[in-house]
Amino acid sequence: MVDQHKLSDPTEWIDLYGDYLFRYALLRIRHPHIAEDLLQETLLAALQSRNTYAGHSSERFWLLGILKHKLIDHYRKTSQWELADVPTPDAWNISFDEKGHWRRDEMIPKEWMIDPSTILERKEFWEGVTRCLGALPTRQANAFSLRVIEGHSGKEVCETLAISEANLWVILYRVRMHLRRCLEMMWQDRENRKRV
Repeated sequence: MVDQHKLSDPTEWIDLYGDYLFRYALLRIRHPHIAEDLLQETLLAALQSRNTYAGHSSERFWLLGILKHKLIDHYRKTSQWELADVPTPDAWNISFDEKGHWRRDEMIPKEWMIDPSTILERKEFWEGVTRCLGALPTRQANAFSLRVIEGHSGKEVCETLAISEANLWVILYRVRMHLRRCLEMMWQDRENRKRV
């Protein structure tokens, strides 16, 4: 019988999980050097706490959990330094309903009307999202990643980034507007290149 609580050799972690964990951090942080630092901190924390590994999840998922905590710590540290402006209430009400969904079909980016599972599977979509998020201020990108991509509750995101709930919805509004414009421009460029 194999011991479920046994971890692989820590010297193999970077080869087994390094690329996956680095990409995960890079998508959320957008700075390769910081993502590398977080990966190192994750592996060091895992090494120091390997005796507490209970085996309730796979080794990869356990390491990912540690990385998520490191990311949240990073968000907390960096969120102290940025403030978000508040748009007029009309700007929010025109585009989104009280649940944060697009208010009218014409407000939904055309490409987003496709089945979401189809879009999410497309590599170029994620590359576009990553590129578009990379153009945003760190706090906005972090708020969007935590709330929309990772699915944390609004309350959790507010606590992590040390912002008010109203500020979170303002930030998410701005990110959605930016992503809409940015992705539509990318798709338009792609369509124009296809015609040539």
